[in-house]
Amino acid sequence: MSSTQRGYDLLAPKFRSTPFRTPDEVLDATARALRPLGPFEAGLDLCCGTGLGVDRVLRRVCTGPVTGVDFSEGMLDEARRTVPGAEWVRADARALPARDAFGLVVSFGAFGHFYPHERPALFAQVHAALRPGGLFAFPVAAPPRVGSGQYWALWGFDTAMRVRNALWRPRFVMYYRRFRLPEVRRDLTDAGFTVTTLALETLGRLPDGSPRCRLVLARRPDRGRSSDS
Repeated sequence: MSSTQRGYDLLAPKFRSTPFRTPDEVLDATARALRPLGPFEAGLDLCCGTGLGVDRVLRRVCTGPVTGVDFSEGMLDEARRTVPGAEWVRADARALPARDAFGLVVSFGAFGHFYPHERPALFAQVHAALRPGGLFAFPVAAPPRVGSGQYWALWGFDTAMRVRNALWRPRFVMYYRRFRLPEVRRDLTDAGFTVTTLALETLGRLPDGSPRCRLVLARRPDRGRSSDS
């Protein structure tokens, strides 16, 4: 909890053994859902951490080079060690160094590190990094039922983060309840994406029949030339 970046530098060697990593079943379901939409050429994992998204998703659906970008050098060191053959770039997701470079951008479990007011700039960066016709894809879990144990656990975590960040600098930005699909869809649309969602059926459905997890598919419009997806 020293800071967002320093915290991940310290956690990196053991990150894959923590409950904070994206479960393999989510990564595998994403890869299965993306495969019929491809093949994609160059791919980017935004806020890639130790490289699981590159290894279990991008390498399965991309025919060209795959890249991971993260601001934690510790996490990138682990990615280089465990996922050879990819390109690893240290950069802030809000200032990506690439333009018109990728057919597919994915991201897993990272958006809680951004305040809601930062999302428009973040999504604009992704839009610029994609080639015309390129796709930005990420899973979003259904919110927990109000009053459930998971609901109160997430509410308590976010409250603890607010108290911590009010008293301690630098901040550790991690809020689980600020990434709501209707607002995210609006921000993606405002950034120039065409947005649809796809139920990740292998992850199951809730008692009311709604999917437990959806894959958001945000496409940069193709302005008169073919995409590499």
